[in-house]
Amino acid sequence: MEWQPDEQGLQQVLQLLKDSQSPNTATQRAVQQKLEQLNQYPDFNNYLIFVLTRLKTEDEPTRSLSGLILKNNVKAHYQNFPPPVADFIKQECLNNIGDPSPLIRATIGILITTIASKGELQTWPELLPQLCNLLNSEDYNTCEGSFGALQKICEDSSELLDSDALNRPLNIMIPKFLQFFKHCSPKIRSHAIACVNQFIIGRAQALMDNIDTFIESLFALAADEDSEVRKNVCRALVMLLEVRIDRLIPHMHSIIQYMLQRTQDPDENVALEACEFWLTLAEQPICKEVLAGHLVQLIPILVNGMKYSEIDIILLKGDVEEDEAVPDSEQDIKPRFHKSRTVTLQHEGGGGEEGEDIDEDEDDDDDTLSDWNLRKCSAAALDVLANVFRDDLLPHLLPLLKGLLFHPDWVIKESGILVLGAIAEGCMQGMVPYLPELIPHLIQCLCDKKALVRSIACWTLSRYAHWVVSQPPDSHLKPLMTELLKRILDGNKRVQEAACSAFATLEEEACTELVPYLSFILDTLVFAFGKYQHKNLLILYDAIGTLADSVGHHLNQPEYIQKLMPPLIQKWNELKDEDKDLFPLLECLSSVATALQSGFLPYCEPVYQRCVTLVQKTLAQAMMYNQHPDQYEAPDKDFMIVALDLLSGLAEGLGGHVDQLVARSNIMTLLFQCMQDTMPEVRQSSFALLGDLTKACFPHVKPCIAEFMPILGTNLNPEFISVCNNATWAIGEISMQMGAEMQPYVGLVLSNLVEIINRPNTPKTLLENTAITIGRLGYVCPQEVAPMLPQFIRPWCTSLRNIRDNEEKDSAFRGICMMIGVNPGGVVQDFIFFCDAVASWVSPKDDLRDMFYKILHGFKDQVGEENWQQFSEQFPPLLKERLSACYGV
Repeated sequence: MEWQPDEQGLQQVLQLLKDSQSPNTATQRAVQQKLEQLNQYPDFNNYLIFVLTRLKTEDEPTRSLSGLILKNNVKAHYQNFPPPVADFIKQECLNNIGDPSPLIRATIGILITTIASKGELQTWPELLPQLCNLLNSEDYNTCEGSFGALQKICEDSSELLDSDALNRPLNIMIPKFLQFFKHCSPKIRSHAIACVNQFIIGRAQALMDNIDTFIESLFALAADEDSEVRKNVCRALVMLLEVRIDRLIPHMHSIIQYMLQRTQDPDENVALEACEFWLTLAEQPICKEVLAGHLVQLIPILVNGMKYSEIDIILLKGDVEEDEAVPDSEQDIKPRFHKSRTVTLQHEGGGGEEGEDIDEDEDDDDDTLSDWNLRKCSAAALDVLANVFRDDLLPHLLPLLKGLLFHPDWVIKESGILVLGAIAEGCMQGMVPYLPELIPHLIQCLCDKKALVRSIACWTLSRYAHWVVSQPPDSHLKPLMTELLKRILDGNKRVQEAACSAFATLEEEACTELVPYLSFILDTLVFAFGKYQHKNLLILYDAIGTLADSVGHHLNQPEYIQKLMPPLIQKWNELKDEDKDLFPLLECLSSVATALQSGFLPYCEPVYQRCVTLVQKTLAQAMMYNQHPDQYEAPDKDFMIVALDLLSGLAEGLGGHVDQLVARSNIMTLLFQCMQDTMPEVRQSSFALLGDLTKACFPHVKPCIAEFMPILGTNLNPEFISVCNNATWAIGEISMQMGAEMQPYVGLVLSNLVEIINRPNTPKTLLENTAITIGRLGYVCPQEVAPMLPQFIRPWCTSLRNIRDNEEKDSAFRGICMMIGVNPGGVVQDFIFFCDAVASWVSPKDDLRDMFYKILHGFKDQVGEENWQQFSEQFPPLLKERLSACYGV
């Protein structure tokens, strides 16, 4: 007997559906309560499906809404549906997938997928065969509805469909889908391609077996009149480029010709999919040879795609020049993620090496449209192609650039400035001759009357900051800085943002070159404090923090401190402990404290106390949550991470002055908990702080060493690179303070360190810190570490040869020398590596130079003159020269 609704119940449900479409919040609340009540009745869901599939007299929005409420119920508690209810719903879905209304078909499709994704593909065995059968229906609506549902299932469950769990349904489905590529309805053709496309990236076996048919079918649809079909064809070809380039290579010439056409498609969605092709191709090794002949066509197309479209300009309020007084709406402000502190070493020829895991979101030149569009994709493609072809790109670009950069129409001029910025990285060498003329032109564009031109000029100039700084300061740096500072105070918020970001990049490049202008820079940044709305204030903190990092102790002048600190502290006092704006402000203060050193003393007490409170609050909240997850919310641990990092900044900046603050707080107890937190970033920051406190005030750390060392030992796990890196560094700092008392703990950490230094593919930063720490352990406990010498000496030497002379390198090399003294045999096999590492020192301290001298001459005397001659024959000429000049061997 089939289920039938009770008439009164049905009216109640319909009334509820009508009420839920009311804009009134009180009505909405009543609806929510009523829904909760009705969900207590097992057959309430039968009513919902009944309205969706059977009540054809009702209006479509009401029927669809009934289906969407049912979908949410399926999501929340499908496992509690009585079997007859579940069966009724499934049956109704399959019987009505061909409803005449597209809205109802789509709703039923979503419902089917939601049931399928609740693990029901396994327990609803007739679903896929029935949907595939329905594709053969003469009735268009049935075919389209089934395809719509299948497309959603393919999107949600592509991996499951390609597994043994379901007896490999794709073997039937994929050939079936391929037949529909020729269907007379564009909507159906489009569904069919979209279904197959779900299985390209996962290389589903059934698709690989039919790959040639698939590619031929795609080619057959190349000129399809429907834009949705063209878009799916382009998407397929882009994915095949990544997965099965071998099958495309024979046709590459015609595919490129096709994509050149599609990148200019009148439908922007098609053009965008096609434009992705160039981005993907640039990552393939064959890019250069297959694309070189087509650059002449491709470059003008990409450049043309870099103009703002009319709709972009409307959305970006391109005609609004002054909006600085308009408050930001909260949803405009992207969430910020704090990047936890990682300890790195200085390298030869410049600062710490960036670029191991730094994500660059360079081309974010129009944030409010942060959805991907043709302009961004074209710019990104030009950027990656510039990195592939380098200066070979310029002959195709330079003739275009002149026309763009000086064009009277601002939209075209703006796109030219974007082009110039996009190629900055790849074509830098070839651009150098033109820069003396171009940079002044760009600086002039900073005063353009259109805000969107001013903002893009900021970005492009920042891409050439490295060159600007390499020239005499008066020629470009000074004019650029002067104009950028004016733009920081622009009346347009987008320009303020672009100028602040560009200025931060300039600071990183210029470093101490900025010292003469500090007073002027600080006046501007402080003035901006009173002027900026919420979003740009967060970027301003970053510019101030970067300034402090770049000029360091030069900031420690009473007049500068007087300008900078009052506004920062005022903001600090205004913000509540739960306000996320604390993140960028804490990061900024951390840089400022490190730069000001003793100059920060008057401000340190309240800042220190608040950081400790933030850590304590977060730990307490985490504990409550772990004990009663139903009653408490999980804390946002970023508060604790940022606070730990600022405490590190204070310890580093204030050194011994931090002693009293630590003495009067329970930070060591809190640190003990943070070091054992489940979240890697919390552990990462706590080990950085432990190392900084070890250097600044070891007497407070020492009583905890017995408890801390086992925790440090278990965190020497290279699976979490940054945690492992900071734990390693902290162990090295602790060794230097403990001296011979480190002996009981060597066993806890040494074998892990030796294993890490020998692992293939270990990031450079971690290798260097590991080598330093092994050296330091050997320095304080040579008897314990020296027996292991043969197991680490070679990677030890190669990882430290590129580090600048500094304290850490000094202590590590003293350790190696002492270990060689204890176990000279341990270094014999790899002595050439030791020679090379010694030669990497520019000016070691006298007593360290003596240690090197003794070891080198001791080895030479040991093997005899003749053997030494043979041995040193293997040295590269430069090494030979240095050793003979510095050590007379």
